[in-house]
Amino acid sequence: MALPLLLQIILACLLGGVLSIAAAALIMFGLPRKWLAFTISFSTGLLLAMAMLHLLPEALEMGLTPHEVFPLLLAGILGFFALEKFAIWRHSHHDATETDAHQGDHQCTDHTHAHHHTHGPQGETLSILVGDSFHNFTDGLLIAAAFLADPALGWTTTLAIIAHEVPQEAGDFAILLSAGWKRGRALFWNGISSLMAIAGGVVGYLALDNARNWIPFIITIAASSFLYVAIADLMPRLKRETTSVGWHSVLLAAGIAVIAFGTGHSH
Repeated sequence: MALPLLLQIILACLLGGVLSIAAAALIMFGLPRKWLAFTISFSTGLLLAMAMLHLLPEALEMGLTPHEVFPLLLAGILGFFALEKFAIWRHSHHDATETDAHQGDHQCTDHTHAHHHTHGPQGETLSILVGDSFHNFTDGLLIAAAFLADPALGWTTTLAIIAHEVPQEAGDFAILLSAGWKRGRALFWNGISSLMAIAGGVVGYLALDNARNWIPFIITIAASSFLYVAIADLMPRLKRETTSVGWHSVLLAAGIAVIAFGTGHSH
């Protein structure tokens, strides 16, 4: 007896998230920590190519005009900048409060003490998780659309999504780990982000006619988050790298190549 269509969609979205995150975690967690800096180069290439070669062209192909895509892209980038500034302010405000609480115990002689957390990676990690959530939501919509057309097509689409999600999830793990997150925390929040695919699948099943109209807008917002993280956070790190410059360049190009030549799945 075949499972109800909605249940198949939910199961496909869940399996897609679990399998892609599990495969990415096996890849990333098996790497020695000293190689983490090199994975940032690879992740930068992935994010740039995902936004510029995959998501934005798809948004245009799905009916949005350049006059709609690029203002939304600009608004998304500015929005993620504001999100990052808020996260940094909140973190630095918390640090300052803790400093005031224990000033009576000892006098700090380092005048930068209250400020050395203001440039932390909180906004960067928040941006990448929000952008990935938008992308996973879109994948859920696509899985629902495929199942409504033909359940066999739905499962084929799910496998294709898993294939192109693995390198991106590996890149997300690299960013979170380089920001100082523990493996368990990175795995947990990446898992939470992947659940947005289920939300997308349910919305797609219940209101696919309207949901189709949302997809290019969601894709553009996801692209803005990937571009912002790559250009504002990751590329400045790479500019400061003075060792193994050749390897960083090769891995940056490899990340771009994975998206350019390895993503046969098209939204």
